[in-house]
Amino acid sequence: MIKNKWYIVLSSEEVKKNNILKVRRFGKEIIFWRDSNNIVHALDSRCPHRKADLSLGKIVNDCIQCPYHGFLFNGEGQAVLIPSLGKSTKLNPNYRVKSYTVKEYMNFIFLWYGDENPTEEIKWLEGIDNSFSFSTMKAEWNVNYTRAIENQLDVSHLPFVHKTTIGRGNRTLVNGPIAELDEDVLNVWVCNEIDNGQLPKKSNEIKKEQCIGRLQLIFPNYWQNIISDKMRVMAAFVPQDDETTILYIRLYQKLFKIPVLRELINLIIMRFNKIVLNQDKGVVTSQIPKFSDISNKELLVQADLPILLFRKYLHEKMNE
Repeated sequence: MIKNKWYIVLSSEEVKKNNILKVRRFGKEIIFWRDSNNIVHALDSRCPHRKADLSLGKIVNDCIQCPYHGFLFNGEGQAVLIPSLGKSTKLNPNYRVKSYTVKEYMNFIFLWYGDENPTEEIKWLEGIDNSFSFSTMKAEWNVNYTRAIENQLDVSHLPFVHKTTIGRGNRTLVNGPIAELDEDVLNVWVCNEIDNGQLPKKSNEIKKEQCIGRLQLIFPNYWQNIISDKMRVMAAFVPQDDETTILYIRLYQKLFKIPVLRELINLIIMRFNKIVLNQDKGVVTSQIPKFSDISNKELLVQADLPILLFRKYLHEKMNE
């Protein structure tokens, strides 16, 4: 895991008012809830007193009440009441549970994963704003999140994995691709064509305007396929633990604005996206090892330039 980064961890609608949500993220059980001002908070799920599961408790005065002995913890994880000691007792600050810095942005919950307070703002995907309508679906894959991300940077698998859907056209030959890594943003311009016996062009032999599409990854874990100015497919790859990933897939579109038509179109396209995602799942979850690393003994080819840049970035950031 890359530390000291903002990770998408949930879709906003999953954290409901007056409800404690427990999920597994980064190999840890974490609870999320909203206070009376609709602000989201996150804590480790185990009470530091006797290790009861706080998700079995309830929300009291914007705090989490432990179901076992009634300890109250605020959004920063600090105990504000231990009933057995009485309301007037000044509590030792050691009575606390680990808290996480979270922000709600673009209908996602972002969590700052690291050893220090946030040192940067959330970066967002180019061109996607609140003028788009969106639909979301969720899936679980038995694979490390790095493998799931690499699949969406892989520009040569479409004619084989998706030959009945987005890979139609038999464009098996990959020119380039052009891949540019700028700090935490990786852009990939795709230039595939039918193989008529010609050699593939190198990235410096093609121009961006000749390409048929662009992919964008914002490290550490969210991506988009820029289909057009008015339509995007977006994905967040959320680490549940080292071997399991939760994927959030979103269609963003503003081609259709009439509510009934918009919802119908979104539904149809999302059903198609589910088919495409399931085609990927079988292959990606078969890979070994389940994680991606620059040391993996894989024989990469020219078309794998985005994957090589991804692995180099991971290696550098995880060894800083």
